[in-house]
Amino acid sequence: MAKAKLTFADIGVTVTVPAGTRIIEVSEKVGAGIVYGCRESDCGTCLTEVVSGMENLSEASIFERTTLAEKKAGPNMRLACQTLVLGDATIKPGY
Repeated sequence: MAKAKLTFADIGVTVTVPAGTRIIEVSEKVGAGIVYGCRESDCGTCLTEVVSGMENLSEASIFERTTLAEKKAGPNMRLACQTLVLGDATIKPGY
């Protein structure tokens, strides 16, 4: 199985994960500062800034693109709950 390195710039932690892992799954385990309001019906709070490796993340779904547009997110932003890590990337909370 292919592996990828995901770096959390806010806490200086790099982890190796199976390709196809959602950012949210890893973030919770390592204690990164990404906030998740989706469990309280506040979609879009998991905005994540992609510092590097955008090309190594899954393509944004229609749902994600719509949510990012509603949040007026920049081109380097993704939703941690929707984004799959396919290769090496560095991220940080997008607040």
